[in-house]
Amino acid sequence: MLDIKRVLKSKPRKPEHTALRTMLTPWGEKIAAGEKDLPPASHPSPQLARDAWTSLNGAWECAFVFAHDAATAWRRATPPYGGWQPIRVPFSPEAPLSGVGRQLQPSELLWYRRSFEAPALSADERLLLHFEAVDWACQVFVNGVPVCEHVGGYLPFCADVTSALRAGANQLALCVFDPSDAGAQLRGKQRLERGGIWYTAQSGIWQDVWYEVVPAARVSSLSLDPRPEEGRLVLTVGVEGAGVLEARLLDEGRMVACATARAAPGHEARLVLAVPDPHLWRPSDPHLYDVELSFGADRVRSYCGFRTVEVAADEAGVPRVRLNGKTLFLRGVLDQGYWPDGLMTAPSEAAFAHDILAAREMGFNMLRAHVKVESRRFYALCDRLGMLVWQDMVSGGGAYGAWQTSYKPTLLRASWGLTTDEGTRAARRLSADDPGYRREWREACAGTVALLGGHPCVVGWTLFNEGWGQFDSRAACDDVRAMDSTRLVCAASGWYDRCCGDVRGVHNYFRPLEVWRDVAARPRAFVISEFGGVSWSVPDHVSLRTAYGYDTAKDGEAFSREVTRLLDQALALRGAGLAGYVYTQLSDVEEETNGLLTYDRRVNKLAVGGPEPAPES
Repeated sequence: MLDIKRVLKSKPRKPEHTALRTMLTPWGEKIAAGEKDLPPASHPSPQLARDAWTSLNGAWECAFVFAHDAATAWRRATPPYGGWQPIRVPFSPEAPLSGVGRQLQPSELLWYRRSFEAPALSADERLLLHFEAVDWACQVFVNGVPVCEHVGGYLPFCADVTSALRAGANQLALCVFDPSDAGAQLRGKQRLERGGIWYTAQSGIWQDVWYEVVPAARVSSLSLDPRPEEGRLVLTVGVEGAGVLEARLLDEGRMVACATARAAPGHEARLVLAVPDPHLWRPSDPHLYDVELSFGADRVRSYCGFRTVEVAADEAGVPRVRLNGKTLFLRGVLDQGYWPDGLMTAPSEAAFAHDILAAREMGFNMLRAHVKVESRRFYALCDRLGMLVWQDMVSGGGAYGAWQTSYKPTLLRASWGLTTDEGTRAARRLSADDPGYRREWREACAGTVALLGGHPCVVGWTLFNEGWGQFDSRAACDDVRAMDSTRLVCAASGWYDRCCGDVRGVHNYFRPLEVWRDVAARPRAFVISEFGGVSWSVPDHVSLRTAYGYDTAKDGEAFSREVTRLLDQALALRGAGLAGYVYTQLSDVEEETNGLLTYDRRVNKLAVGGPEPAPES
């Protein structure tokens, strides 16, 4: 039975042009106050780390420049003479912590600049410049020389800028184009007109900028493939230069395996390290092994965890998720990864740790990283703290039609199995008819799988969410399985299921919770991949006077009671075949007040007694 009251309450509404109330997290408060005592961040690339690296975060300048054809001008533009203002990197200009408070428009280019002192390099050294994420397309200059360009807002990239350097001060500049939802590119939940489930669009640099000095002959890439059932770790390593590559595997400082191989540029080296009885990684015991690589003068640190994940039938023939051969019920919570002071940028590594630990303390064992790729530090923390991650691919495409992505699937559940995502007409209906978008989605999907493939915490992929830009999900599922056979795939979370993948993920906000019959030929685990959404606006901890959610609690006691009732109801469905759930959601975000934590992370709403002490930074 459809709950009409809930449906009407969650009906999409026209955005109100009301300014968000400025809110600071405990970590953002320290940054805004100029305090210098925040703990130093760990390495921005934790699975390909060298001891020496230099952060370029901090004080930059930015300028907004109108362009008649910004979509092409970013490749050939020259820096403006005036209009420069300070910006705190890595926060986007739309984020309060940037100090700018200005939204980039689709008809504008966003310029950045700063100077840095390059260290003296020997003849056999190179300087690599790294950007962890820039939204969306950018051209990078060092001393006026173009050193690289990049398209895509969620994945890291780097460039060897050695030939553009000069002695002393060097000028680094960046030209960015980002149309946000005026374009069809990948953007997740960003919108120029925020409201309801859609959040403030942001642009430009939003993750770390850093550089490192490396030997000319060096390790350039590393893929980790732990195979516990085979008792071995397989490393695939790319190099610059030729020589002998050595790998060592250590367990709490004790070497347990080593291997060597000849390596040459253009040919990836494969090393196999025997680990006959590996200590398995699991949430209650997140055991990690250290990996060390040596190649000439280059030294690289990494790590790995051994674990298996699969869907297999239990004694009654019901498909279940199994971790290391044992049934594991997924107790997930939807993690939007937004912050009132940093938007998509967490104000501190400690802020990531706070959210992970808060989720665990509330009884969850999994975070669903929702249509956003996080900082690599986030996944490293989940590895170390034992938090499972179900990773969404970032959504994109044209403007979403409310009928196809909301009204029809909400009112007509029968449409879920009758709506195809294959062919030209389907692509048009689901806002996936732009060939550039489809190409970018495929490339970013492959890039995300490669980027996160070494993290034991990541146990599954969601390819499409609620029909947003969905296309050819069967083919996409086959492609991801070919790239990564060690994780589960949910091809379409929400509604338009094409009977593929390992998991059937349904969203159920408006009907009684239950396990529905799966008509797929291959048995799949049934997961309620979104539900709940109870709203409670905690006074003095909200961004807006308006609130969005699927049900409203009058106070903390009512909120806690209703959330607990829904979670217990979902848990009781295990006997009916439920393999897991994802509750909506971990924290409030802007108008959405259906989080278990307030947007500023200062109140745990399930703690009826009131605000918890502010977390340590």
